[in-house]
Amino acid sequence: MERAILHVDMDAFYASVEQRDDPRLRGKPVIVGGPSRRGVVAAASYEVRRFGVRSAMSMVEALQRCPDAIVVPVRMARYQAVSAEVFEVFRRYTPLVEGLSLDEAFLDVTGSRRLFGDEVQIARRIKAEIREATGLTASAGVAPSKFVAKVASDLDKPDGLVVVAREGLEAFLAPLPIERMWGVGPKAAAKLRALGFSTFGDLASTPVGDLETVLGSWGRSVHALARGEDERPVVPEREAKSLGAEETFERDRRSAAELEPFLLGQAQRVAARLTRAGLRGRCVTVKVKYVGHRLKTRQTRLPEPVSDTDSIYEAARGLLARFPELGRGVRLTGVSVSELSEGPVAPTLFPDERRERREKVEAVTQALGERFGKGTVKRGRLLGRRGRGDDEAS
Repeated sequence: MERAILHVDMDAFYASVEQRDDPRLRGKPVIVGGPSRRGVVAAASYEVRRFGVRSAMSMVEALQRCPDAIVVPVRMARYQAVSAEVFEVFRRYTPLVEGLSLDEAFLDVTGSRRLFGDEVQIARRIKAEIREATGLTASAGVAPSKFVAKVASDLDKPDGLVVVAREGLEAFLAPLPIERMWGVGPKAAAKLRALGFSTFGDLASTPVGDLETVLGSWGRSVHALARGEDERPVVPEREAKSLGAEETFERDRRSAAELEPFLLGQAQRVAARLTRAGLRGRCVTVKVKYVGHRLKTRQTRLPEPVSDTDSIYEAARGLLARFPELGRGVRLTGVSVSELSEGPVAPTLFPDERRERREKVEAVTQALGERFGKGTVKRGRLLGRRGRGDDEAS
């Protein structure tokens, strides 16, 4: 099976967060960095990039290029919080997420196509859900390898989507300037151009031995990358520690009674995933996103690990009382289960027969769904419910 790799990169991430959080900055040339003129640019909005301002540039030069730029301080905790929301979207589609920084990651969605459609559809969904969750845009590259996906994601910013099929690799890469080569900085690019190399095609058509003579051991890698050859796997930074499901509502909900059917549906989806994976969890968390994107979570720890809908739902429903501002309007809820473990619950002197019956019902429900299709068995309370649901692993 041919690999399907995405590289997703947030557009002018730090600056875009600042513009989103402060409407007065929208459409203005914004520089994120230290207030001292000795500082450097941490991020630049697209409005200020038109003046040649770039990240890592000295603040003195940046303000010389754009004297009217608005300089705002770095708020790393804020960017980390928004990044967590972005990576939460990634993990709804695959556990194979390799973060490169707060604002970019590789995703291997090869095994996700059966559930979510082809890799292009997945990329579009991820971009749309990032915008919905954060109000920000991301650009994505889709390719059979990490290197080509990363190159592609940078070619149509902001809010771009560039797809490169295996049969079109050579035609895609050949005309690109060597500055697009991952790992080639200004000094290396100048050296290569002085030697007569200006495009990927120049590097790909040069014998490996000649490149090794010029570039040393790096020559073989450069030759392979210029031809689109990159078999490196996407390496997730950690195993999934929780399983969850969440839903964005078509209209805001304003009471526990309105939210309970959604929590039930989310609990059912989480239970199905736990059952399929042979897992149980002991900690149940409910997430609520209010109108205005303010996010709150509450959690409870159960006496023993569970994997059935009713146990998860009862815990989630109980947590709703710990969200006192539901009347202000809720646009999203999520239910997740963590502290995961494999295998059966350890035997006790007094077995919980109620839980055992629930787990048997869950197993039967799962078997019917696998045989006759997802959604075959649905609880009456879920009929007519309207929202957009997403599953996640983290």
